Amino acid sequence: MHKLLALGLLAMLPAAAQVKMTQGNNRIAVEIDGKPYTTFFYGPDVAKPYLYPLRAPSGIAVTRSFPMDKVEGESVDHPHQRAVWFAHDSVNGFDYWNNEFAYDTDPKQAKVKRGHIFVTKVGKVEGGAKMGEIDETSEWKQSDGKVVLNEDRKMIFHAGGPNRVIDFDFTLTAKETVTFGDGKDGVFGIRVASGLEEPGPKQPAEPKRTGLMTNAQGGKTEAECWGKRSEWMDYSGTVEGQQVGLAIFDTPGNPRYPTYWHARGYGLFANNIFGVKQFTKGAEPDGSMTLKPGEKLHFRYRVVIHPGDAAQAKIADLYKQYIAKK
Repeated sequence: MHKLLALGLLAMLPAAAQVKMTQGNNRIAVEIDGKPYTTFFYGPDVAKPYLYPLRAPSGIAVTRSFPMDKVEGESVDHPHQRAVWFAHDSVNGFDYWNNEFAYDTDPKQAKVKRGHIFVTKVGKVEGGAKMGEIDETSEWKQSDGKVVLNEDRKMIFHAGGPNRVIDFDFTLTAKETVTFGDGKDGVFGIRVASGLEEPGPKQPAEPKRTGLMTNAQGGKTEAECWGKRSEWMDYSGTVEGQQVGLAIFDTPGNPRYPTYWHARGYGLFANNIFGVKQFTKGAEPDGSMTLKPGEKLHFRYRVVIHPGDAAQAKIADLYKQYIAKK
């Protein structure tokens, strides 16, 4: 009887961790509850590390496939906006945001100085019953070979429902004097699935664009959200017949909290503390920031992928719960 009881208890245990990490060649695949969730891509052929795709608990991808994959009717602008990334367009005059390698051979962009972000060390890669974690270190390297920043990144993937949650932690350390310029293209970015883009007259019929931006102050659409400061922002709509959304939470203690938002109706969803003058159309002073050698910038963000819209998902309440723990 004791043996049968023990076998029965073992049968009740999960066969594997709910969050599973699989290391590949310059990529780390993340599974949740036995289903693909996302993959972290990096390496010498990747202009900056990125996650692709992000999926809702149902398996629906809430990020755009282009340029990694081709989907009929999907938007094909801005190929440098690869699903989920972290970068900036003005670091000592070099652009780490608009930095596809293909741009280097484009005569129209020949005068632009670009940098790239290369992973130099993958540390912790660990799954678990409730969460999994990826830790890595990168170098921000100019096209002339000079490394100006070290980046230490931690990504924590949470299991459970009804939402999918990822916590991001970035620490930038200056290797020499570094100035982040007042540019709009930064810093933590997500390119949403085409179904989540705002409706517009020139878009393909399919997938139908149904997106709606919402910020913590009640702003709606790009007109009310772009360039505004807010503690969180949400982008929701219908993808493959399902109403889904994703929110980005800024974190108290982040530089210049609450952040400005570089969120566009065509599907860009990003926050950026540096583009102050651009976002305010000159009403506020230049937002450039300089680090001396050894000085650091520390950013933390939470991404919540949810069913329904921001109100149905109670994003405002989830944000209050999030900051109460910080």
